[in-house]
Amino acid sequence: MEIISIYYHFTFKNDSKEIFELHIDKQNFELISAASATLPSWTALTFHQCPHCPLDPQNSPHCPLAASMVNIVKRFDTFLPYEKVHLGVITEDRTISKDTTIQAAVGSLMGVVMATSGCPHTAYFKPMARFHVPLASSAETIYRSASMYLMAQYFLCKEGKEVDLELKGLGEIYENIHTVNTTIAERFLAAREKDSSIDAVVQLDIYAMTFLGIPEEPLEEIRPLFHSFLQT
Repeated sequence: MEIISIYYHFTFKNDSKEIFELHIDKQNFELISAASATLPSWTALTFHQCPHCPLDPQNSPHCPLAASMVNIVKRFDTFLPYEKVHLGVITEDRTISKDTTIQAAVGSLMGVVMATSGCPHTAYFKPMARFHVPLASSAETIYRSASMYLMAQYFLCKEGKEVDLELKGLGEIYENIHTVNTTIAERFLAAREKDSSIDAVVQLDIYAMTFLGIPEEPLEEIRPLFHSFLQT
């Protein structure tokens, strides 16, 4: 099995550290997790299950996304969202480091975990996780999301299938992600006393909300960059 690894290093103001090692199966691009027989009750599929979840509790007793988040929630239960942290992220392509907040750093970690967790609604973001950009800004996320979706349309076209150049499907994907974010936050409320993980989900949801409605609006901000392509 070929594996892609991503390392998240958190260094806190008291010089304590937390390190997360994400190992991802290169074939299906899903997290390789050690089996656990003691997952907390809030990871049960039927506990605050997303209303649009296609999974069956008989086949999937635990929400794959929630199960993938257990270690993050457990290890950040003593921190507040706006505490400062130095984040270092190591991928096979580069190392990125930045002083930021726990909310932003955990949100970045959650983003790649969500995409690779096995949740059917977040699976659309596997290409972005493959080319992960830690701490991406809203503008970067918009550009990368739209580019990813349009590349998917290219592959559909090559297979002779119907394509969506209006990005309507991208809006639907983000509407579904908004529901996932809302529901996973409800799970976190049952799991912890402080709210850094919840705030991290809220930050992710801000990006999702950007695409609710008409995707063309946020894209207009970057339209001038394509002036050379638009000249005919």
